[in-house]
Amino acid sequence: MTSAAATPRRRYRSTGWGPFSTRTWRETGYLWVAVLLAPFALATPILAVALGAGLAVTVVGLFLAGTVVLLGRAWGRLYRGLGRGLLDVDVPAPVPWRRPRGRGFWAHLWAYVGDGAGWRGLAFCFLSFIVSVTSFVVSVSVLAYGLGAITYGYWYQFLPWQTASDGTRHRGAQIAPDWFVDTPARIWGLAAVGVVMLLVVWSPLTRGMVHLSRLLTTSLLGPTRASLRVAALEQSRGRAVEDAEARLRRIERDLHDGTQARLVAVAMQLGEAKEQLATGQEALVSRGGDLAPADATVTAVVPGLDLAGPLALVTTAHTGVKEALVELRELARGIHPPALEAGLPVALETLAARSPLPCTIDVDPDAQAAPAIEAIAYFCVAELLTNAVKHSGATGLYVLVTREVDAAGQAALRLRVRDDGHGGARVVDPTGDGRRTGLAGLVERVGSVDGSWELSSPVGGPTVVTIVLPVDVTHA
Repeated sequence: MTSAAATPRRRYRSTGWGPFSTRTWRETGYLWVAVLLAPFALATPILAVALGAGLAVTVVGLFLAGTVVLLGRAWGRLYRGLGRGLLDVDVPAPVPWRRPRGRGFWAHLWAYVGDGAGWRGLAFCFLSFIVSVTSFVVSVSVLAYGLGAITYGYWYQFLPWQTASDGTRHRGAQIAPDWFVDTPARIWGLAAVGVVMLLVVWSPLTRGMVHLSRLLTTSLLGPTRASLRVAALEQSRGRAVEDAEARLRRIERDLHDGTQARLVAVAMQLGEAKEQLATGQEALVSRGGDLAPADATVTAVVPGLDLAGPLALVTTAHTGVKEALVELRELARGIHPPALEAGLPVALETLAARSPLPCTIDVDPDAQAAPAIEAIAYFCVAELLTNAVKHSGATGLYVLVTREVDAAGQAALRLRVRDDGHGGARVVDPTGDGRRTGLAGLVERVGSVDGSWELSSPVGGPTVVTIVLPVDVTHA
């Protein structure tokens, strides 16, 4: 897997050249810190493999091994900080670890053991040990040799005397058999080699060795391109959900403030016309006694006048407008319930008040989420209550809404709807023809924001539906 490209966080001003460069000494400092951390970092992947292989037969061992895998993320965070501070490379953090969507044993286990960022962190720990130790030994050896060669003219006189094969005694370093660095020419020659090693060789060699660590950091400790693509798609999906929710709210307001208001005005005008026609009909009847308005006697009083037909038409139109208003209110409520403007607790209390069955609503005051998430929660509860009333044979309903924080520190909204009916609810029709029940739409609605769904409905009841929704749809 290819990691996302790292971007420099800040640019250090590198003063000097070669061994006098601040960059060279920063990278040397990185080697010292890395070689001190390398043994401890290496122990983590060894521990993960050992625990996974040795304790695979036990449930505790599997989860313990998975926990060690997650330690790879911690090591990755530490090494990214070192790279940011000493190597001038800013590697973005991988996608945060997520709580398993399902609630089964294997879902939880896979969430730990199958964490890709954790395994990449463990791979970095293993490879970094090899690279760090090798880089440190090579860099420090060249630096020590250069400094030792330059200062050799001073400290060689403290070396012990050595006897050559011809019997002569020498005090100095022995480079080859019977070849000692103890003459002025040889001492100056060795100093010249030390200058070359220090000024020409050591700095580029150190930078080259450290660049291997930089490549490991950018390749293994950042997010993969696939995870970045998924994150971008999730954010795009979240924005689309929010835009759709905002658009529905605008449509609801337009229907409420525009179309509905005009229909109300038309209904009022038709009502007034109906009253005036009824008054005219009564006056017409009073002139003709007990005769109908269309009777010859009445038409003789007011020739050609018949109010029965227009009155019937206006009455029908008035009734139709009132029915249209009722349907429009239901339509607007289905698009975006106005009660949600006062918050999810108030909206759910409104649902409970309209329910034909006794319904208890228990909402945590902190159970707040983005408007799009609250709308999904509302419609899920509304659909579940409707299904319970129609199909469960229940005598009472209970709704619990709480806010929780998972192991990754992400907040979530938990909905729990329970009825005491006869149970047997299924997402897919149990008759075997593969038809989906009304719950399938709720599963899709919850899944659109990466929420989780759990249904428990044994025969004989009770039926319990648990839904977990992220509080922010853009980070679902």
